[in-house]
Amino acid sequence: QVQLVESGGGLVQPGGSLRLSCSASGTIFSLATMGWYRQAPGKQRELVARITSGGSTNYADSVKGRFTISRDNAKNTVSLQMNSLKAEDTAVYYCKVTLINEYWGQGTQVTVSS
Repeated sequence: QVQLVESGGGLVQPGGSLRLSCSASGTIFSLATMGWYRQAPGKQRELVARITSGGSTNYADSVKGRFTISRDNAKNTVSLQMNSLKAEDTAVYYCKVTLINEYWGQGTQVTVSS
């Protein structure tokens, strides 16, 4: 029943910005922890940022000061504003919602050119 739809990925120049959005349907997630993960070719999936139901945030050291996660509980959405993008940010980015179960989006490609 739960579906997560991601959008906003694309190709950007180093130093550029992108905003990823994830919209949940089928239920509400006001009490859930929501997050963004990414997976680069040949690498394991890693946590990028997460936000709790109370608004507390955590970021990977590699993105601190550049990325900002936010949520809109009324719309069941979570977003990731990515600034000062680097080539090493290139990956497929996945939205995750966790309450009782874990729900994942299909992923959206972010490519930062050299």
